[in-house]
Amino acid sequence: MTRRRLSYAGVALAVPVTVPYVRYSTRSAHWFIGQAIKALVDASGVAKEQIDGLCLSSFSLAPDTAVGVTGHLGLSPRWLDHVPTGGASGVMCLRRAARAVQAGDADIVACVGADTNHVDSFRQTLGSFSNFARDASYPYGCGGPNSVFAFITAHYMRSYGARREDFGRICVAQRSNALGNANALFKKGLTLQEYMAARPVSDPLHLFDCVMPCAGADAFLVMRQERARDLGLAHVLIHGAIERHNAYAEDPVMLQGGWRQDRDDLYAQAGVQPAALDFVQTYDDYPVIVMMQFEDLGLCDKGEGPAFVRSHTMTFDGSFPNNTSGGQLSAGQAGAAGGFLGMVEAIRQLTGQAGQRSVPGAQLGLVAGFGMVAYDRCLCTGAVILGRPA
Repeated sequence: MTRRRLSYAGVALAVPVTVPYVRYSTRSAHWFIGQAIKALVDASGVAKEQIDGLCLSSFSLAPDTAVGVTGHLGLSPRWLDHVPTGGASGVMCLRRAARAVQAGDADIVACVGADTNHVDSFRQTLGSFSNFARDASYPYGCGGPNSVFAFITAHYMRSYGARREDFGRICVAQRSNALGNANALFKKGLTLQEYMAARPVSDPLHLFDCVMPCAGADAFLVMRQERARDLGLAHVLIHGAIERHNAYAEDPVMLQGGWRQDRDDLYAQAGVQPAALDFVQTYDDYPVIVMMQFEDLGLCDKGEGPAFVRSHTMTFDGSFPNNTSGGQLSAGQAGAAGGFLGMVEAIRQLTGQAGQRSVPGAQLGLVAGFGMVAYDRCLCTGAVILGRPA
């Protein structure tokens, strides 16, 4: 079937901001969202009253929703959305905001991902995250993402011969990238030997395979390119974007994600092939998912992920820059903001705001999202290709 779609031409992303991550916080999700909105206003020169669209993702905002945030922060948007898809929310918020701007439903949309992390809030979040996943796993004495992704990782290793060292290469490279990111929580380098010697968590996962929950926020603005130019804002353009939910449901255990189903559409929208990408920001709660994205985004064939990471250097200045901020595995996972981390990093890379971790000559980058873990897979995938203006 031939798809007919309106391109994303003329829509710009600008003003990537981060509310610094902290391991634990007694502040609410509202506070982190408010700080993100303030940072957007301060960095852009756009008055709060001019932000007439809001697209928000947060796990710890409950019982409030996005409309409650408007009352708390004094916003009055004429377009509003709440996207509770976790790691896929950055891409999905962008897609919705871009269409709102194109339709004239909003002129300037703030896309915000934010969460808090109290000492006990992560356990509480897991307990109410998915009744299906909880009922499938808790009676057997396991629960939470570590056991789920241990299951997925072990299945991938058996299927394609991946070794712990292969996942370690991903983690070590991302830690190296994080050392150039002032917002990253991990400030010390990681060697492959240290990775291999780390304590086990849930076989075959060890300590550095597991993302660290924290509190924080990431955000950016979406508007027409003409508006970004008038405001004097450095910006990037959308060359293509996709999303998919519950892909390959027939697979007994996840070995592929929805990116694979729609990647031809993504590259066709952008008019490029994967080799044209200067960097990739993969969603990285666990390294096996990074490896799957390399395959499912067409950077290598299915099952060739281990060989791909063995043959590439994934630091910002390497042969294949991936997660140049350090990713969640080394910057931290601030709840739903984890889905925004790759978005703000890509904007920084393409607008000259990445500092010492800048990818040399970067013109085009891909950001992938992945979220909503169930018993044996995640349900939401998305990806966007962003580029510098001509």
